[in-house]
Amino acid sequence: MIIPSADRLQQVQEYYFSRKLAEVRALNAQGKNIINLGIGDPDMAPSEETVIALTMAASRPKAHGYQPYNSILPLRQAISTWYQQTYQVDVNPETEVLPLMGSKEGIFHVAMAFLNPGDKVLVPNPGYPAYAATARLVGAEPVFYTLSEENNWQPNFTELQALLTQGGVKLMWVNYPHMPTGAEGSAETLQKLVELALAHSFLLANDNPYSLVLPNNPPLSLLSLPKAKDCCLEFNSLSKSHNMAGWRVGMVLGRQDYLQNILRVKSNLDSGMFQPVQQAAIQALQNSDEWHNERNQVYAQRRQTVFELLEMLGCSFNRQAVGMFVWARVPDQVLDVEAYLDNILYHAGVFLTPGKVFGTQGERYLRVSLCLPQTTIEEATNRIKQHVTATAALPI
Repeated sequence: MIIPSADRLQQVQEYYFSRKLAEVRALNAQGKNIINLGIGDPDMAPSEETVIALTMAASRPKAHGYQPYNSILPLRQAISTWYQQTYQVDVNPETEVLPLMGSKEGIFHVAMAFLNPGDKVLVPNPGYPAYAATARLVGAEPVFYTLSEENNWQPNFTELQALLTQGGVKLMWVNYPHMPTGAEGSAETLQKLVELALAHSFLLANDNPYSLVLPNNPPLSLLSLPKAKDCCLEFNSLSKSHNMAGWRVGMVLGRQDYLQNILRVKSNLDSGMFQPVQQAAIQALQNSDEWHNERNQVYAQRRQTVFELLEMLGCSFNRQAVGMFVWARVPDQVLDVEAYLDNILYHAGVFLTPGKVFGTQGERYLRVSLCLPQTTIEEATNRIKQHVTATAALPI
């Protein structure tokens, strides 16, 4: 007897990286020693003080019980202080801050809390696949809006107006600094989006985990803009900015009634964040500017080597893009980018991410992570160079 899956699973596929990394593990099991430049998994450690705070808290006998669903007040206070110091945004730690066990779970919670079957969700193309997947899982309809290199990966407001005129939009996702392209947003662009949200009565959510990684400008929060709290939520995370991806510490900030709706979902799905992790997050949020600068200096050096790798492959890219990835356009003579990258994977032993994972607007692009040591990135470059030289052509 076979029990059929829920109908909703017909609308989503297993996450690309879940499938592809299983393939990479299988190759490694065969002794291939694949260099993984595909994912944004920070390889540098959190600050020493953060790790000490975790171990000290974990050694306390009373640290191991269930925790409040909205986390302990000192963590919410630390997030509030961090937002004021980093983004010049005042949020009330009692009512406008909700810690999450990773912002990815919060994306699903928002879908559960605000979307009904048939509601429309504006999703960037290219963009993080979870925005569309969570919409589909709750029966909503993802409606993709176009981001293009010609427009510096910014929203096309003429297109947005046309999509909104059709009606039914309940939620819009934005993500600046943008993943996967590394484009920065501006206060002017975000303010126009706030005005659209107010005019058309939809919730605007900004996913903002990359603002401290190789920034060109001071970090920007959507919530710093006039009237933003009336219609906006902002997600953030310690995964990228504090080298704490596996710790699963995120946050959503916004109006009290919006967060209460999210908490109604969240409180039915988990039993609170491990208290020592919360204590460590409080410490991490006090990391100095010097600590962040040292991390970014390492990423900047790695990025230069990735630039060399991409130049060797004849790719074009924006040297001013931010974040922990480099997004690059593949040469026109490459007809199938995914096959091109599989060729590199199987013959040079280097995994690079095809841009099509992030939407149709990414089909001519690839993405390279900066989350490996400099020497490993250099080895990846040498492997690909040897492969290209051996085949006397681009690996098409």
